[in-house]
Amino acid sequence: MANWKRLLLAAGLVLAAPMAWAQDRLAQALAIPLASELTGARDVARFAWIDNIGGARSLWVADAKGAPRRIAAEPGDDGEMLYDPVLSRDGSRVAWVRGGDEEFPDGSIPNTGVAPVAPKQQVMLAPADGSGAPVVLGEGHSPVFAPDGTQVAFSRRGEIWLWDGGAARKVATVAGTVGRLQWAPDGTRLLFIDDRGDHSFVALLDIAGGTLRHVDPGLGTAVEPVFSPDGSRIAFIRYLDPPPGAGADAGPYWSLRVADAATGATRVLWSAPQGPGGRYAGTRSRNLFWSADNRIVFPWEGSGWIHPYAIDADRGGTPRDLTPGAFEVETFLLAPDGRSLVYAANAGDLDRRHLWRVALSGGAPQRVTGGTGIESFPTFAGATLATIATDATHPAHPALAEGLAPMRAAPALADIVQPQAVVLRAEDGVAFHAQLFAGRGPGKHPALIFVHGGPRRQMLLGFHAMGYYSNAYAMNQALAAKGYTVLSVNYRSGTGYGRAFRDAAETGRDGASEYRDVLAAGRWLAARGDVDAKRIGIWGGSWGGYLTALALARNSDLFAAGADFHGVHTLVRPGVRGVSPEAEAAARAMQWQASPMASLGQWRSPVLLVHGDDDKNVEFGQSVLLARELAARRIPYRELVFPNERHEFFRTAHWLAAYRATIAFFDEVLAK
Repeated sequence: MANWKRLLLAAGLVLAAPMAWAQDRLAQALAIPLASELTGARDVARFAWIDNIGGARSLWVADAKGAPRRIAAEPGDDGEMLYDPVLSRDGSRVAWVRGGDEEFPDGSIPNTGVAPVAPKQQVMLAPADGSGAPVVLGEGHSPVFAPDGTQVAFSRRGEIWLWDGGAARKVATVAGTVGRLQWAPDGTRLLFIDDRGDHSFVALLDIAGGTLRHVDPGLGTAVEPVFSPDGSRIAFIRYLDPPPGAGADAGPYWSLRVADAATGATRVLWSAPQGPGGRYAGTRSRNLFWSADNRIVFPWEGSGWIHPYAIDADRGGTPRDLTPGAFEVETFLLAPDGRSLVYAANAGDLDRRHLWRVALSGGAPQRVTGGTGIESFPTFAGATLATIATDATHPAHPALAEGLAPMRAAPALADIVQPQAVVLRAEDGVAFHAQLFAGRGPGKHPALIFVHGGPRRQMLLGFHAMGYYSNAYAMNQALAAKGYTVLSVNYRSGTGYGRAFRDAAETGRDGASEYRDVLAAGRWLAARGDVDAKRIGIWGGSWGGYLTALALARNSDLFAAGADFHGVHTLVRPGVRGVSPEAEAAARAMQWQASPMASLGQWRSPVLLVHGDDDKNVEFGQSVLLARELAARRIPYRELVFPNERHEFFRTAHWLAAYRATIAFFDEVLAK
């Protein structure tokens, strides 16, 4: 029996259905447990997380020193999502959501398994020790426990619901959607964001008094509300989106505000200065914390890199960079003592991430984890710190920070191609990073560029913590094992390399300058002695699908084939308010020129188009439009469509089918 399967069985992590395709290397990789959404109880060392095992989702709970126990599980690869896990403070209960779409929780309910009756989105509750069966609290998402653990609040399409042991009841309705729902320290009020599309408000609900009010409503977007430790005050961030064509030194566009929770009286504690950092940019997790020693910690990139800063909650003044240096902080959080900060950053190694800790009062940061792995999303349960860990052979799994001991069996992908860090330079002088997967076997290899989506993403020297890009890493490994040399490109406009790289000039609709990096990467591959320059292809999804289509449209002389997953093919947007008709016409002309559609006259290479028709990120019509235009010009294309599927495919069977079709396509069109 394969080693990975023995480990799955030892951990009790087995699929409900037999894996007849287990000999397939790619299928094996996609069946290894993939952990996400690690969370911890506030007062005890108890953690919970979601595992995806070949498409079957399951909820697990583990004490820091104990064996994991499965609390809930889907029977198979049915497309039913589990997400939003949360533990009560004492760790006795766990709540989560079954069904729906975590990215669009208030949108239409997906039915990716094509069930005759569409599934529901339900908030679930169970004892965290596994002693009782889960119960349904109601339809909705984003559950949060009251401080004493006896109540659970959750939201649903602009409504707030409350469960306190009986039937859940609706306690509030707002005009927008509810986000960042949280309890006051005394358990009498709920704080949240009322998001109304082009603006949002901070809102405060007094449950006992039955009153709801908006705190300092204004002309902008309010985000990241947080209570002071005693619940008497509220801090939040308000920002404006810069207007089209705004210069880098325009603004400032955002501020940090503090409100009295009783009266609503609000003052601006600090405003971002004009210039670098004048536009708001946050991390991928919580972005505002109020410390025990009365400091507010928030993200800012005034140095050119996103770092957490501390400012006195009473006096304001000049914020202090807690993590100085030329690196990016991905996520950060307060430690349980309320006086120190733990963060994940690529300090000293731009293509990996490790955990660090720093005192809010000052001093040098201390490294918590290190090595050749990647640690993301630091999480406390009591005083115990854990993380989502990956490396070149292990997909995302929960691990204790101390020694990076896995909290459950962590099967590895055997016999991998070790990715190598590469730094290249485009013709305009911009340097960019990439990871090279050298194809196995002798002689000259066919080669592929992989382009990630986002574009606010960064590929790493190992499995990614995000499921979409964990799958892409497994695909690149499978391609390299078959003899393809693959170069995964972190093009400009991506994250991880500072503000100047992320906000590089003329990217996307303003001129597609990121394609210069893709083109340089393709030419670099063509110049290698171990690559057959006539057999270079490209593949990617979302924005990576856009760049794939752009490469084929502009440079079929270099890129002989492509696989375009749910890509954007025309960037032309509807009218934009606030600009002159002349400026709008010029912008639309630039958007057209940056689109693959503008260069169809040069497109010659075959392409595989893959799309789910219930995609809420990139409309399915983008692929329909491209197919129509390719057919009119007799440009060869193939298609693979998944009815009811979303952008990030919910079913592993769809990922496997799409990847197998891609490999078969490249094997055929890039054959000697």
